Parts: sequence; structure tokens; C-alpha cells
Amino acid sequence: MHYSNDSDQAEREDRRAPNARLLKLALTALGIVYGDIGTSPIYAVRACFREGGGLSVTTDNVLGILSLVFWSLVLVISLKYLTFVMRADNRGEGGILALGTLATGTKGKSHSTTLLLGMLGLFGAALLYGDGMITPAISVLSAIEGLTVATNFFEPYVIPISLVILTSLFLFQRRGTAGIGAIFGPVMILWFIVMALLGIRSILHEPQILAAVDPGYAFEVFSRNGWRAFTVLGTVFLVVTGGEALYADMGHFGRRPILLGWFSFVCPALLLNYFGQGALLLRDPQAVNNLFYRLAPGWALYPLVVLSAAATVIASQAVISGAFSLTRQAVQLGYCPRLAILHTSSEQVGQVYVPSVNWTIFAGTICLVLGFRHSNNLAAAYGVAVSATMVITTALIFFVARHRWHWSLPKAFCISAGFLLIDLGFFSSNVTKIPSGGWVPLLIASLVFSLMTTWKMGRKQLKKNLDARVLHINDFLHNVRDKEPVRVPGVAVFLGGNPSGTPGALINNFEHNKILHEKVILLHVATQEIPYVRVNERAAVEPLGDGFYRVTLHYGFIQSPNIPIALARLDLEGEKIRTDETTYFLGRERLLITKDPGMSSWRKKLFAFLSTNAGDATTFFRIPSERVVELGVQVEF
Repeated sequence: MHYSNDSDQAEREDRRAPNARLLKLALTALGIVYGDIGTSPIYAVRACFREGGGLSVTTDNVLGILSLVFWSLVLVISLKYLTFVMRADNRGEGGILALGTLATGTKGKSHSTTLLLGMLGLFGAALLYGDGMITPAISVLSAIEGLTVATNFFEPYVIPISLVILTSLFLFQRRGTAGIGAIFGPVMILWFIVMALLGIRSILHEPQILAAVDPGYAFEVFSRNGWRAFTVLGTVFLVVTGGEALYADMGHFGRRPILLGWFSFVCPALLLNYFGQGALLLRDPQAVNNLFYRLAPGWALYPLVVLSAAATVIASQAVISGAFSLTRQAVQLGYCPRLAILHTSSEQVGQVYVPSVNWTIFAGTICLVLGFRHSNNLAAAYGVAVSATMVITTALIFFVARHRWHWSLPKAFCISAGFLLIDLGFFSSNVTKIPSGGWVPLLIASLVFSLMTTWKMGRKQLKKNLDARVLHINDFLHNVRDKEPVRVPGVAVFLGGNPSGTPGALINNFEHNKILHEKVILLHVATQEIPYVRVNERAAVEPLGDGFYRVTLHYGFIQSPNIPIALARLDLEGEKIRTDETTYFLGRERLLITKDPGMSSWRKKLFAFLSTNAGDATTFFRIPSERVVELGVQVEF
């Protein structure tokens, strides 16, 4: 997911785009949006018939599983996400955090309901970090396992080769995707074409597999297999695990290109390949161990492995980039401390690299490969996080439909309940995976959720403590007029979190240095619960007299602040700010932990650790380090 961060790009993909542009966007989206869901055929159906936990390979079971696959794609992806959920855009943006801000911003809810919805959205976001670790592991591992189809020679080398590919992938992140982004689309186009051709080739030999479109086979597989069929439902869920990615990437491409790509190209290719795999099982039940690769003729096996590896790398890239964008949103919304966020493209400001997140996901991915060692084993861990996120999405969309779209209660309830019934079925089945690996994404999500809520609570408590001792700007200005300090040339910018108070750095500078600059800007950076704020709506300037100005800079939650550029655009009573004559004063708080009951002791210690190790404000706001003065202050916490 790559996002632009300035308002002149906020209207970037207009829904009324000409047909040529719409087609170009749809083709480009193939390389980013559909990577996750597009590589599921490598392992999904095979895992449904794995030894020790899957169904036996019989004609009825094959038809039943294929029927479940078909109707899952139709009901969950085509109907729920593309027809229903993607209508819920936060000024063009999608994704669980954008949906959460939409749901919590609706009227007519109690404070407790708003808080609950906010926590649900936050936990849904936390779950996606677990998905970000599992997707590269299972995708790349399953692709390289294709080498063992023709010969056992490669079997000892599957894990080493997978580790080399994954290490290269994460090492490459700091370079950004701008250089290779152009080839993502063509590679995925080739991937979907090859999948469709392989599927057609197999279906022609066993056309009876097409009978699986009858939903009766899906119901019959439960009546015949009982509890085992219910547990396998969690594996069937692997075919729809990319649904959240479609919604999250809506902001970059728009709804129409994603719809066009899905219905005209991706969905048909996926269904043809899945039905082709089913047809192969009807002919040769022994092919189940490497079902996807058995579709190919012998001469095409190694080229298919190479193409599969490329497709899984692209799928992993999309998930990793999504984690970077999600982290930036969390920082902007106050759920995460400032982190080093590097911009990897001079043209697309939304392409970012977050080193700490990159290496954390890398470590988790490598541990998963070494711990589970086979894609079938990883399938047990995969799905829990995404199915839980889908349940949360449905719950949030009910409130959006009810309060933003003004649907009647019966209409909103019936449609949401129908989707929730499907989501809960998948989630309940995935819960059975918890002992055999499903605990991994839940543990990761719980850790991330604890970090996010602790940071949010800590910042709120710290702000409360700072506000209690804040000096109102009018009182400070009165003091300045009485003392008439020396005024030196230039502009001083003091950052503060309270828009009406006096920044602590300004008070300390005035009391100790006894001087002020000719122009003093009291700067407050505010993040709005919308994705973009236009350039012409960026700044609010209020002259306070005596050379003082209160400036508030507004940014959307997926935009990265650039204070020098924003200030350079300001007009202070007919004068422009010269950034080369501007000095920035920042306050750095040193926390003194007390027994104040506002937060539990462990949260206070965790918050203090996070605060100490938070990224530098100078880097985050892109302020030239040589023009920064930091003044410390001790705060009881």
C-alpha cells in the first residue's frame, strides 16, 4: 500500500476516470492489491486434504471443498468486500483504521460504545501485524516446495532457499519499491494467465468438477464429515485471506479499478485454477501432496516454480508495505511513538520504509519458517488473525451503515448479520487451530495492542499532567510586555501540544536567556481523523500581537508532516518565513514515575521505556537538525 501525503494528491484517482486511465489503474493494481489472495492457490486446497487433519480425497469431499471455495470467494470477496464494505471509504481511504475512525465518528452512540468500537478497530489493526509475518513465510515456503515435485534432490534445500529469498526481500525494503514497482503488474498478469490456463487444461479432462458450483455439495461435506469438516473450514478460509488487502488498498487505486480487476480478471483466474486442482484430484488423488504444481506439464515445472516465487515475493512485498503504512497511521493517530519513517521515493511521498517494523517482521518471519518448517504446518497458524479482523470489520460496518448511510435498523442488521454469520463460522473454525499454531498471530496482536493502548493512555495522562501546569499564552504575553526583553533578528518556532498554552520550551528560554526573537511562532501540529488535508487547508494562523503568532498545522492520518515546507508557505502579515533564518525550539520531557493511580505501574514503566526510545521529533517533522535547540523539562508521571 503506497500512499501520497499531500493534498494536491488527495484527489489522485478520481472515480470518473476515463476508460483508458481506469484500465491502467486496474492493471497496476494487479501487482499490489491481489498478491496475497492471488497466491493462495499454491497451498489452500492442498491443505484441506493434508494428512492428520484434512479430509480424505473422495469425489464427494472434493466437490464439497470446491463448492466451499467457490461460495467463499463469491460471498466474502465479491459480495461482502467489493459490493458492501468498499462503500465505506473515509474520504477515499479504506482499511481497518480508516473504518474505525468512520465508525467511532458517527453520532447517536454512547461513550462506552464509541470506546468499544475504537478498541475493536485498534485490535483489528494489531492483528494485521501477525498476518504480515505469516504471509511471507507461508507464501515463499510453499512456492519453493514446488522444487520437490520432480525430484527429492531439493528437499533439504527448501528451507535454506526460502530463508535466502526472505532475507533478500527484507534487505531490499530500504531501497523502496519505486524501482521494481513497474514490473509487479506484468508479473502478476502473467501469473493469473498461467493459473487460468493450468486450470482450464485440467478441467477439460474432468469437466464434472464444475458441478461444485451447486451449494448443496458444500452442505453435504459437513453432513458426511461432521467435526472434521468444520475444522477444515478454517483451511478453506485461506482462499479469502486477501480480502482486507483489497479494502485497505482502495485509497491508492479507487474502488472502480479494484472492482474491474477482480471481476474481469482475478476472480475468473482463481476459480479456474481452484476447479482445475479439484479436477486433478478426481483423476489422481495421489497428486494432493503438491497439488498446484501437479497441474503443470513436466517441462513447465521449474519455470512455474520461478514464477510462483516471484508472485509470492510480490504478495509479501504488499503485506510488508501495508505494515509500514499502517504504522505511520498509528503514529499519526497517537497509538504509537514516533518511529524513524524514511521516504523511499521523491515522486510518491507515500512510499515509506520503517526500519524497526521491517526488522521486527523479518525476525518473526524467519522464526516462523524455522519453527514450522512446512507450509502445511504454517496453514494452521494462518487465518486466525485475518478471520478475527473480518469479524471486526463486519461489526464496524454495521454502525457505519446505520449512522452514516442512514440505513434502517432492519436493513443494516439483516445484511450485517448475514455477513457476520459467515465470518463467525470461519473464525470459529480457525479457533480450533490455536493449539497447533494459531496462537502465534494472537500473541503478536496482543503484544501490539498492549503497546498501542499503553502509548495512547500514557500520552493522555502526560498531557493531563502538562496541562495542569501550563501557562496561558495571554498571561505569558502580559509578562513579556512588562519586562520588554531584548528582541533578536529571525524567527523562533516553539512546538507545543496545547494549542492555547505556552510551550514549556518558550518559558524556559525566556526565563534563562532573557531574550526573544523578532517573530515567535507557537506551533501546534494536529492530526485529523481523515486521511488527507488539502494544502490550502493546512495552516491556521492567528496573530497574537508583539510579533507572536499561533500556528496550527493540520494533517490527515496517512500524511507525514513536513514543518519547514508548511511554514515556508505561510504569510505572516504580508511577510514570508525564511526557513534559513528560522530556529526551532523543542521540549524534551524526562518522566519521573510516581504512584499516581492514573495508570498501572507496568504500563507506566512501559510508557517510559517507549518514550525514551521514541524517534526524534527533528527527524519525524523533517526539521533541519542544525537549526534545532532542545530544552529539557522534568514531569511527574
